Amino acid sequence: MEDNRSLSPRQKIEQSIIKKFRRELWRPFIKGVQEFELIEEGDHIAVAMSGGKDSLLLAKLLQELKRHGKVSFELSFISMNPGYLPEIVETVWHNAELCGIPLEMFDTEVFAVAEELGGEKPCYLCARMRRGNLYAKARELGANKLALGHHLDDVVETVLLNVLFGSSYKTMMPKLHSTNFEGMELIRPMTYIREEDIRSWVRYNGLTPIDCACVVTQRSNFGAREYVKGLLPKLREEIPNVDASLFNSARNVELGAILGYKDLEGDYHSFLDHYEERGK
Repeated sequence: MEDNRSLSPRQKIEQSIIKKFRRELWRPFIKGVQEFELIEEGDHIAVAMSGGKDSLLLAKLLQELKRHGKVSFELSFISMNPGYLPEIVETVWHNAELCGIPLEMFDTEVFAVAEELGGEKPCYLCARMRRGNLYAKARELGANKLALGHHLDDVVETVLLNVLFGSSYKTMMPKLHSTNFEGMELIRPMTYIREEDIRSWVRYNGLTPIDCACVVTQRSNFGAREYVKGLLPKLREEIPNVDASLFNSARNVELGAILGYKDLEGDYHSFLDHYEERGK
């Protein structure tokens, strides 16, 4: 048996994914990649690295898959500095070096622009600008896919968020064609991974990832998503399987039991359109 004391910090981090957290992290990662057909032969994937816990794990999972998987693909690791404080930038670099991630960072003024133009709640504008900048950098590097570190909890929160605040039923898809960058796809390989398991992995390895690091949200927590994040723990106390129910509801939609829906072209269809036909 190999003595863990002989391993470097990077090797211990990698080993923990394959061994100690195999059931919680590696298996659900592989399940998502295979089930949703996220990675194909010859892909060039740009991994968006915020410096947070989710993107750190995503980077390591993809590195391990590239090293041990049967499909050949390229990886680039990109980090956008939207206006971080210098100590935050230093932390991002430190974590990348500790984990053996060859990071490429580029500067933008996203935080400043979002705070100036986004009003009291600039998060939506900030998110759109960040995504656009990441796509542009990925394309510049020759990537055809952009990987983001959203996990199962993000998917569940999105379903509840849209129902409660958006008057719609939508989820966070495991992959999407970009509408503004032709030929590029967005993929979410950690769709089946739970956030608490990511936290456990971070604690086990003694990592110190950053949080949002936005000067606006540091002043106060606000918005519908924060409300949903606070609501879900209460729901879990009463409904132990609420996360699985909300997640699986997105794959069990019955078109004959809803009032209406939009098709892929954006056209609205009412249940009345075919109501009489179904009664014959």
